[in-house]
Amino acid sequence: MEIRSLNIPEKIMQFYLDSGIESLYPPQAEAIEKGLLEDKNILAAIPTASGKTLLAELAMLKAISKGGKALYIVPLRALASEKFERFREFSSIGLKDGGVRVGISTGDFESRDEWLGSNDIIVATSEKTDSLLRNSTSWMEEITTIVVDEVHLLDSANRGPTLEVTLTKLMKLNPGCQIIALSATIGNAYEVADWLKAGLVLSEWRPTDLREGVYYGGNINFRSSQKEIESATKDDAINIILDTLEEGGQCLVFESSRKNSVGFARRAGAKVSEILDRPNRNELDMIVEQVLEAGETEASKVLAQCIRSGTAFHHAGLNSAHRKLVEDGFRANKIKVICSTPTLAAGLNLPARRVIIRSYKRFDSNFGMQPIPVLEYKQMAGRAGRPHLDPYGESVLVAKSYGEMEQLFDNYIDAGAEDIWSKLGAENALRTHVLSTIVNGFATTRDGLMEFIEATFFAHQNDTWGLIEVIDDCLDFLKAHDMLEGDEQLTATTLGKLVSMLYIDPLSAAIIIEGLDKKKDANELTLLHLICKTPDMRQLYLRSGDYELINDFVQLHAEEFVEVPNQFKDTEYEWFLGEVKTALLVLDWINERSMDDISKSFNVGEGDIHAFAELSEWLMHSLSRLARVRENSAADMAGMIEKRIHYGSRPELMELVGIRGIGRVRARRLYDSGLRTVADIKKADPVVLGNLIGAKTAEKLLREIGMHINIGSETSKGANSRTMDSLLGNEQSTFSDFEK
Repeated sequence: MEIRSLNIPEKIMQFYLDSGIESLYPPQAEAIEKGLLEDKNILAAIPTASGKTLLAELAMLKAISKGGKALYIVPLRALASEKFERFREFSSIGLKDGGVRVGISTGDFESRDEWLGSNDIIVATSEKTDSLLRNSTSWMEEITTIVVDEVHLLDSANRGPTLEVTLTKLMKLNPGCQIIALSATIGNAYEVADWLKAGLVLSEWRPTDLREGVYYGGNINFRSSQKEIESATKDDAINIILDTLEEGGQCLVFESSRKNSVGFARRAGAKVSEILDRPNRNELDMIVEQVLEAGETEASKVLAQCIRSGTAFHHAGLNSAHRKLVEDGFRANKIKVICSTPTLAAGLNLPARRVIIRSYKRFDSNFGMQPIPVLEYKQMAGRAGRPHLDPYGESVLVAKSYGEMEQLFDNYIDAGAEDIWSKLGAENALRTHVLSTIVNGFATTRDGLMEFIEATFFAHQNDTWGLIEVIDDCLDFLKAHDMLEGDEQLTATTLGKLVSMLYIDPLSAAIIIEGLDKKKDANELTLLHLICKTPDMRQLYLRSGDYELINDFVQLHAEEFVEVPNQFKDTEYEWFLGEVKTALLVLDWINERSMDDISKSFNVGEGDIHAFAELSEWLMHSLSRLARVRENSAADMAGMIEKRIHYGSRPELMELVGIRGIGRVRARRLYDSGLRTVADIKKADPVVLGNLIGAKTAEKLLREIGMHINIGSETSKGANSRTMDSLLGNEQSTFSDFEK
């Protein structure tokens, strides 16, 4: 099907023709035939790189040309940023004055973000979309096209219920709205399509041929052929990588854990570096400099060492700047190999010639090492083959025996993806959504609540009689904790409305309020532990050496906790110690302990520390708001701790860290040198300032406070004069320390 034949405005057509897109892929053509451009709902369950995003773009742009507004829902912030950057290219399409406007919203769950309403396309995570609905954001009723990316995440225990309830609300709020749902192939796609009242586009077609095989016995074995791999090293996966690079391709390697991904990236780098040419090495050295600049831990040196060798690792423990540097370096074909945990397969557009799955098992805390689902394998395998760049893509599982090879063919390569199932049935999933449904007026009675549930994917798959008791338990809990009132007519109290707007679990609110009521003389540790008790907080687990250390801390500070459980109740007390450990990480963060020390002490990455800080900031903000409503004296203290969590600093640095571009490390350096306020900085010698924090940073700082001084040539070069080798340090000892 030719682009010229589509029923779309000439300006949209010309945009794609100018982009080099003249015809559609078969699945895209099928979506058009099933009414994509006629406002019909569509579920496209097709492989990665088969053109799902183009379907969404065509539907959104067609709607905008008629005065509509589009909402694009994604599961991850990184994916939101990627889509936002892509859609900004539409600003050149003159469908209206000023071109197509695009906005993005992923954080601050208490904000209405009314300003986003001026945009034609709004990109948001499912959680942010849910919060916008809870906060009664007015422009949500103007949405005419909803795109749901990765809709198979309805099956996720964490994200699924929120996505499901959000979609149900949007369909009720905007009954005439067009829904475009995008997914990898799922077993029961027809069932999801039926729930969405959508035409189903189900296809295995790919623009680049995908060959799925298993490595065993010196060969990649496909169903009808073999490819011999030279045994240059003792590691089979490294041999496959070297073969790929010799053919001009790149590799994605999926590992079962962060530690394994780091270790393999380094081992592979020792061999990959031998085949890099000088121009490539120079390009990699530029990335290395940026990695070192963007990191504060030993892990950044390990990453830099790997990148210098042409490899990298990628997992949630990396900070966002490092992840972006790795992704961009790989897209530009400078980094040849990325070794990743499965996070990379979850939606980011990062294809490679070959995908190697070194481990098809994942650790489960209840069952030990377990095989991954077929759907997860298909997500990884689907990354193989860059459209228009690679003649083919290959995904390779690694087997240790002939029997295992046969098993991998049967259980993964030849297997269909599993069915997905709603996870809305549990009380912990329903509790928060029952409250928000009543707060927003989607239901005002118990019967109305059950009627709302009848519209969910859960009800589409199951009889809802089993939920009646769970719903009643949720209602009883919410009434008992003063968040709902009434019998026949259900009404949210002031507290209930606040809890829904804050976007926290009602159980979290109940724990916080009970703790504040019990402990009148709260301090920093009290409040930090209180938020770490909530189900909304991610918990650190106790390692073998933690019990004694944290137990000793608890005994010394017992009076500062709301309550210390009985030590002889093993499970309860160990869980309590895990909460304390989490609180201690945040306490270290706000007391300016170095990122590297926190990373080593708690065995976490920079990305984890930032994730804990972000969660803690949100929950401390919620605690402050709840304390104020309860007229509790802890409200002001919580507000200050919230700011300290945001910046990771002590109270005296608040003025300095509030200057854009001056983080806690530079702020401390300035403060300790006597420059403690903006007024002090304005009076300071620019050369001294440059020597303290670097010339470029000093110039930016001065611009931020309204002064324009060029000090670059006057300052000492300091750290800039260090060689790359001295920055990286001793490669062997650095990595050994990191792995320990």
